[in-house]
Amino acid sequence: MTQWLFPPAPTPSLPIDGDARRLPVRRILCVGQNYAAHAREMGADPDNSAPFFFAKPGDALAVDGADPAYPSMTENLHHEVELVVALGPDVRPVGWAVGVDLTRRDLQAEAKAKGRPWEAGKAFDQSAPCGALSLTAPAPDAVIELKVNGAVRQSGRLSDMIWDVDGVLAKASELWALQSGDLIFTGTPEGVGPLNPGDRVEAVIGGLPPLSFTVQS
Repeated sequence: MTQWLFPPAPTPSLPIDGDARRLPVRRILCVGQNYAAHAREMGADPDNSAPFFFAKPGDALAVDGADPAYPSMTENLHHEVELVVALGPDVRPVGWAVGVDLTRRDLQAEAKAKGRPWEAGKAFDQSAPCGALSLTAPAPDAVIELKVNGAVRQSGRLSDMIWDVDGVLAKASELWALQSGDLIFTGTPEGVGPLNPGDRVEAVIGGLPPLSFTVQS
């Protein structure tokens, strides 16, 4: 029997809508600029050749109604609403959820300018709020939308994605040995923008349990 120097951290997990079971989370892979209009608003040309990825640790999740804290070392926290796909034992999608990729945009921009990794801008604590999983996939053209304090900031359709879920998984599987418990954040539509302490965020994708949280100071 393995003896630990100290008790290991609990396994991150996601609740399942209408089900007492939970999905254990291994890691989070995120697709960058998977909506053409978002790529343009970030100053890039849409690239149809292949998706690119960045990662967050599994313990970056904020679930079960958690309200993430405004992170340290930033003055420009941004929201990015995304379809989240959870992989099951056959390394195929087993669940779908609404997620928000929180981004320290100023730190990300600084890292890009200096050719450095993005982890400080993307992979911080509570940077991946996520709603409950549905075991039923949303419609391919479902609406994806995010509101801040009741005002619509982001709105699009899943069919606007440059690479669909199958295409994203095919490319990711060339780069990593995907396993059950991996989550894929599939990209965000245009309209990303800043959040402040006290802001109320409501994110929806048609057919999936909604996600809401308040940014804590």
